[in-house]
Amino acid sequence: MPRLVRHRLLRLLAINLAIGVSAAVLMLGGLLALNPLRLRDLILADQAGGAALGLLLFGFVVTFGSTAMGTAIMALGRKPERKGGGTPQRVPARVRAL
Repeated sequence: MPRLVRHRLLRLLAINLAIGVSAAVLMLGGLLALNPLRLRDLILADQAGGAALGLLLFGFVVTFGSTAMGTAIMALGRKPERKGGGTPQRVPARVRAL
């Protein structure tokens, strides 16, 4: 097993980058399938349609990948939430008349 793969932070980032890339591919596929504002027709009618698809996918990968990785990093310091347990408590609310 390579040394970098065993590093927990890099593994966390790689997993979340893969999630972001998957979301980017799904977003591009959804855009091409739904064809909003005839975007698919516009891309496929162009001579450089492959370049347009590549740039669009690259933009989505950068956006969704960095969002997933950033969210994972920001959630590192958070304590895990307790599931269930405890009794619900009433919280008094003040109501003002208009």
